[in-house]
Amino acid sequence: MATAFTEAEINQRLGQAQGWEREGDSLVKDFSFDSYLAGLAFASSVGVIAEGLDHHPDMRIGWRRVSVSFTTHDAGNKLTAKDFAAAEAIDALGYPD
Repeated sequence: MATAFTEAEINQRLGQAQGWEREGDSLVKDFSFDSYLAGLAFASSVGVIAEGLDHHPDMRIGWRRVSVSFTTHDAGNKLTAKDFAAAEAIDALGYPD
């Protein structure tokens, strides 16, 4: 079972996150693309990363936009190191936000 971060830990990690925001107990980022298909390709890449980390986000795919949202279910739907590690891995893809 993952351990939920304290408020201080969350705030520290948010200060290091590139464009990720906290919405309640979720870590969220919206990405914009030049085309719908580019957004689909990005969502597929996120899915591959998530599968490798065994930590799966909720995603909303729209026209030229993809929203990615993480929370850790086995920590009572709270933010943990898993969420921030997944966000960093997604940012490493180099897609714009």
